[in-house]
Amino acid sequence: MASVRDATFELFRAHGMTTTFGNPGSTELPMLREFPEDFSYVLGLQELVVVGMADGYAQASGRPTHVNLHTAPGVGNAVGGIFNAQANKTPLVITAGQQVRAQVTMEANLTNRDAVIGPQPYVKWSHEPPRAQDVPGAIARAVHHAMLPPRGPAFVSVPMDDWNAEADPDLVGQAIRRTVNGRAEPDAGSLEALARRLAQADSPVMVAGPDIDASGGWEHAVALAERQRLPVWATPAPGGGRLGFPENHANFVGILPPAIGALSETLKAHDLVLVAGSSVFPYYPYIPGPLLGANTELVALTSDPAEAARAPMGDAIVGDVGLALARLVELVPESERDAPPRRSEPSEASHADPLSGSEAAAALADVWPPTAIAVVETPSSTLALRNRLRLSRPGSYFFSSSGGLGFGISAAVGVQLAQPGRPVVCVLGEGSAQYGITALWSAVAYRVPVTFLVLRNEEYMILKWFAAFEQVGGAPGLELPGLDVAAVARAYGMPARDVRGREELVEALREDIAADDGPRLVQVRVASGMWLE
Repeated sequence: MASVRDATFELFRAHGMTTTFGNPGSTELPMLREFPEDFSYVLGLQELVVVGMADGYAQASGRPTHVNLHTAPGVGNAVGGIFNAQANKTPLVITAGQQVRAQVTMEANLTNRDAVIGPQPYVKWSHEPPRAQDVPGAIARAVHHAMLPPRGPAFVSVPMDDWNAEADPDLVGQAIRRTVNGRAEPDAGSLEALARRLAQADSPVMVAGPDIDASGGWEHAVALAERQRLPVWATPAPGGGRLGFPENHANFVGILPPAIGALSETLKAHDLVLVAGSSVFPYYPYIPGPLLGANTELVALTSDPAEAARAPMGDAIVGDVGLALARLVELVPESERDAPPRRSEPSEASHADPLSGSEAAAALADVWPPTAIAVVETPSSTLALRNRLRLSRPGSYFFSSSGGLGFGISAAVGVQLAQPGRPVVCVLGEGSAQYGITALWSAVAYRVPVTFLVLRNEEYMILKWFAAFEQVGGAPGLELPGLDVAAVARAYGMPARDVRGREELVEALREDIAADDGPRLVQVRVASGMWLE
């Protein structure tokens, strides 16, 4: 008779989930005993990093990904990463250990007293099975929850003695055989009406969001924009965890500002706004103004019923974004509108020392491989980076939609593991790096050839910008003197170098991105400032 542990590994095999990200504790050891040879275990030294690596892996692979955490303390450490994964709509299946059943009621040491509450409200489903025999079925249900739209993390707490119990073969067999398909075709009549509105509008515009990429709708978004001659804006950067449209395309006009007043002002010349695969809208900070211009209407395409319900304006059509865009391409006629105006080129970068964030991004653009992937966590230079790189392929950009730090440095390792044939460059500030700094050890331990580019300005520049905006003077904790990520990387065994100026940076990046024998880190000093160009 198979054990619960063996049955669960069979379930994971059936779903292609043979890579586990974890940080083991005593309550997880019974599951990890005699770990199967056809599985890979990726160790992270802190649980936020574990979840971040899994988040990047799941997004880049498009598959559900298993995360194994220690009981209450490990789950507590991981909650920030789970919050990020929820915002990113990442399909994570999170299991956590629990005390043996005989000691749960007496709350022996390491008992997770309210196991299902700990990760809430940042998971789609949270459960502790009432019997050991229910564990494989509960994990199967977590897989389906994670993969059904809107995708997101699901959580199962497992008492440590459950793994060695006998499994129920009927329950396990049914759980393994079940498939659940979540691609829902949007209402046909609503799409037909939208196609007519697009065709009849005088000046329609598209706003492209991250779910276009996640749903496989990239080519359909391009075809719709070209067929209808739509100018295309990217959703505001705080909510743009992935790109929804090639940013070197003639129809692409830029990235929307994230504030209510500025965003509506940007779109007020358009009579119809089609928002595809984004919430409406990821606003921050608060700058008041009308939600839409007086003569502007809005329609959103989203797979997330909660996004459709909470949008403060406009209409919404719920369904798979990729399928919706494909159908719209079939329904709309070729437009005779004028082509969108060409986007202006960024100004020529100088050779100052220290470089600005824009100049550092320009140096990276000089050596950027066509197939490369950017994982970004440099708040004061994010817009400059996108304006310089102008990424043009699906799956080429990952950024935390939540605004929570610690994602980038961790996710880059997972993205590279999921996409070994593409170079991955993680661009981050030295302050952001500290939230997941132990990810550097994992990159070294598994010889993951990520290139880390650290922009060192010795401050929390984004917070200084917010302090000025919010008229907050004298705030403590905004300076970061002496913080040397390159030294930390070398302590973990990673080749790392400090460079100054444009020429040194270009040469270092050219060499390190081409390396394939493990991770590299380049740290460059940059000037203070918010870099938007």
